[in-house]
Amino acid sequence: MARTGSNNNIQAKLVLLGDVGTGKTSIVLRFIKGQYFDCQESTIGAAFFSQVISLNEATVKFDIWDTAGQERYHSLAPMYYRGAAAAIVVYDISSMDSFIRAQKWVQELQRQGNPYLIMALVANKVDLEAKRKVKSEEGLQYAQEHGLFFIETSAKTAENINELFYEVAKRLARVHPPRSSGMNLTNETRGTGRRFFCCAG
Repeated sequence: MARTGSNNNIQAKLVLLGDVGTGKTSIVLRFIKGQYFDCQESTIGAAFFSQVISLNEATVKFDIWDTAGQERYHSLAPMYYRGAAAAIVVYDISSMDSFIRAQKWVQELQRQGNPYLIMALVANKVDLEAKRKVKSEEGLQYAQEHGLFFIETSAKTAENINELFYEVAKRLARVHPPRSSGMNLTNETRGTGRRFFCCAG
């Protein structure tokens, strides 16, 4: 769900989904606090964060839900992605299993989530290039075929982390133009100009 006001202040629920160990929490902490921990503990259930991004065309306040990747928490996921304006689906480039799991998350979101959801497919851990199991082209092709945008990141080195969230914010601003009064924009027309790109590391 995203809300906007007369000066185009947008409040948007953003959810991160993906297999355990793909670096979802590390991505969020790098973005919000500029921090990275080699031994980041697994999220239990979900963790909540908020952050504001100022664009020329809008100010976007993200309400970020970082969900747990363990299978035992899967049943809780709909509670967090329901009503989301945007979703970031993360996989680890050194794990083909995590890429397959990411595809299942995309399918679930498209089946049960907001039909106007802005979705990013994120190939994380490009600092592990020597251990890469999922080619950039595979991620990009899947994203293009399913209407997502694609970006490769490293929470460890901060590569493309800010770019990821700014791109989501820009797409939200395009989908939700300024309004004269605050209103629920869940049912706005699907944003045009949804371009695909690959920021390979």
